[in-house]
Amino acid sequence: MKVSFIGAGSWGTALSIVVADNGHEVKIWDINPEHIEAMKTTRRNDKYLGGVVIPDNIEPTSDIEYCLAGADVLVIAVASQAYRSVMESHGAYMDDKTIIVNVAKGIENGSLLRISEVIAEFKPNNPFVCLSGPSHAEEVSHRLPTTLVSASTSKEVAECIQDLFSTDYLRVYTNPDVVGVELGGALKNIIALAAGITDGMGFGDNAKAALMTRGIREITRLGIKLGAKVDTFTGLSGVGDLIVTCTSMHSRNRRCGIMIGEGLSRKEAEEKVGMVVEGIYATKAAYDLSKKLGVEMPIVDELYAVLYEEADAKQAVKNLMLRARKHEMEEVTKETIWE
Repeated sequence: MKVSFIGAGSWGTALSIVVADNGHEVKIWDINPEHIEAMKTTRRNDKYLGGVVIPDNIEPTSDIEYCLAGADVLVIAVASQAYRSVMESHGAYMDDKTIIVNVAKGIENGSLLRISEVIAEFKPNNPFVCLSGPSHAEEVSHRLPTTLVSASTSKEVAECIQDLFSTDYLRVYTNPDVVGVELGGALKNIIALAAGITDGMGFGDNAKAALMTRGIREITRLGIKLGAKVDTFTGLSGVGDLIVTCTSMHSRNRRCGIMIGEGLSRKEAEEKVGMVVEGIYATKAAYDLSKKLGVEMPIVDELYAVLYEEADAKQAVKNLMLRARKHEMEEVTKETIWE
């Protein structure tokens, strides 16, 4: 198959290596022509993935029209807030039969649209897949065992992408719940950012376990309101992605949170990370969605106050601890708890 990538950052490059390992013809484009030229010359991506060799069947190019011509599959690997710009600038070069694969994890601020909805505004007839799950580019590029989810409303299309990316080090499952997979991937970044803040303040494992458990509860509540399936949030793109992002130093969301917990401002921490911290944008989107839909999300509320209203992080934790007492199971199931 002919597979094209938009975005030669860490994740786009790592996934292009997977496809190349499977023997496919790969082209990769990036908005930075100097970056592409360096990849051509060195056969490496030292800017984002130091020490990783780019296979010979990956062709870096600065010509977007050439990159997209004849593509059977297009993988878009840019920050979530850049998708609209990509579609506005390059959508005309995308064939209507090309399968479009989103690998970003975010919600568009302002419109509050999921990535699939943004893409559908420009290319409503293209087959679409969200490829998500617990995965760090650094580990995938070194061919360490990883699992992902290929989510599409079309079983055939989901299985096509499953086959494209499956290797002896990358196992891909399919899932028809696009809404749930997109939301799980986007919203877990919020909890990872909060987990980093608790780490930075010196709180222990107990606090992180509580945050992760209650965090997936909030994610599930919002997901159900938007039509997602409960089971998706107990799977790879829910609990799985939450675990890896909250516990690993590969996670830029966690690293950013640690610095905020240590006393840096949101902007200072983001600058030190040096790459897009999706959880910052996801927090605002989730906050706005929760208010719009009337969904209770106390962790999101407190993190929003810390990030956007300069609230004190330690006070935010106290606010969560002193909330009105509740039964653990009441919010999501809506079932009768006590007879």
